[in-house]
Amino acid sequence: MSDLLENPKAGRVRAVAALSKKDVRADTGLFLLEGPQAVREAIEYRPELLRELYVTPTAAARYALDDAPVDTWFVTEQVLDTMADTVTPQGVVAVCQQFPTSVREVFPDPGTVGREDRGGLPGIVAILEQVRDPGNAGTIIRAADAAGADAVVLTGRSVDPYNPKVVRSTTGSLFHVPVSVGVSLPDAVARAKALGYTVLAADVSGDDLPDVRADGMLDGPTAWVFGNEARGLTSEDLALVDRAVKVPIYGKAESMNLATAASVCLYESAFVQRTAASSSTGA
Repeated sequence: MSDLLENPKAGRVRAVAALSKKDVRADTGLFLLEGPQAVREAIEYRPELLRELYVTPTAAARYALDDAPVDTWFVTEQVLDTMADTVTPQGVVAVCQQFPTSVREVFPDPGTVGREDRGGLPGIVAILEQVRDPGNAGTIIRAADAAGADAVVLTGRSVDPYNPKVVRSTTGSLFHVPVSVGVSLPDAVARAKALGYTVLAADVSGDDLPDVRADGMLDGPTAWVFGNEARGLTSEDLALVDRAVKVPIYGKAESMNLATAASVCLYESAFVQRTAASSSTGA
């Protein structure tokens, strides 16, 4: 643990605070991680990605972070407030290395996947197209992790997954599930279909989710496409997929939040696939 950093205008402090800007993250390959829970997840699952840790003395004692396996500095509350993106930070900020997954790792080229491996395809993948709201993107990553999905793909027109608000909304799930960025929707869908995925789009124009489940379309490897919060998916986007699906609303709600609908779809796939897996093993 280093000496106390007290000057909020120090170069080190300004460099950490600048990671709230996309261009700085792109130039440095780093991102900002805030809060004790997210830092604990990084320490447990991806400690090699941690570059620096900054904590107030109070937070270090409260969250037992004074022996973290990374260069660590004590800072004043004022310094931490300057570094953090949140209005009321919890006394813990870390700098991490970005670690995007290649789309070829999520959807390998068919020629590189042996016939015997096709049955071991990842069961569920979430594809986000023009999802711009950081809170929605982060919550979908968290829901994908919770549902046991194997990867999340953010197209080049979606929000940066290393945006501080996205990172906070994942609550550490960013370190659990592979996240691919930069691919176009047509390319992602084509890659999924070439490997035998059923590609479904969550859209209000689609068929009810229970009917799609009854038709057996969730039985095999499934890639779910989720669109923009306000505009949804275009007709061109929908033409790419195997079927459009909607979550039926049985009450009086006018609509459903994107992240909530995505959570329902991902869990529906998880229920079907885990039930099938239990039946096949006789559990």
